[in-house]
Amino acid sequence: MAKEKEPTTIKKYANRRLYNTGTSTYVTLEDLAEMVKSGEDFVVFDAKSGEEITRSVLTQIIFEQENKGQNLLPITFLRKLIRFYGDSIQNVIPTYLDFSLDSLVRDQGKLRDQMKNAFGPTALDVIGDQVRANTQMFEQAMRMFLPFGSGRPEEGKTEPSDAETGQAAHDNLDAMRQQLAEMQKQLDKISKKD
Repeated sequence: MAKEKEPTTIKKYANRRLYNTGTSTYVTLEDLAEMVKSGEDFVVFDAKSGEEITRSVLTQIIFEQENKGQNLLPITFLRKLIRFYGDSIQNVIPTYLDFSLDSLVRDQGKLRDQMKNAFGPTALDVIGDQVRANTQMFEQAMRMFLPFGSGRPEEGKTEPSDAETGQAAHDNLDAMRQQLAEMQKQLDKISKKD
């Protein structure tokens, strides 16, 4: 088997300078952004403590890009994302986002072609179809965690049709939303008592 290339080590010093150990040069956040875009993997360590800080540096790159006016993350998305912190479903969100972005990356060429050929109302349909497909995959994954059944047919029963499965997923999602709404009401009552 071929050995995968080790990620490049970047060291961050107290003076905020970033040092690329692979090229033995100082780099900027912009340089790291270009490395990400070109598919080069790297890991960032605090030079003094040795702590891995890759996540915070990547977040800083996103912050810098957003400040330059390249607004990729809508305000509504950011607000929804913030609401998930501390929520019981928080642990599922990274997997869902990762899965959705992987799906988008896999299909981006096709999506670009379709949008190029169908700029206008049809382009919105293409995006909507992609979002629906991602949502359906997420709902199927979530069915494993739902308390409404194991996701396996009972003995003697046949597999449900796609329409039945879709309706069941919709029903399960509605039930989950209702449960979350009731939990939110209870939390609101508790917080008002304090």
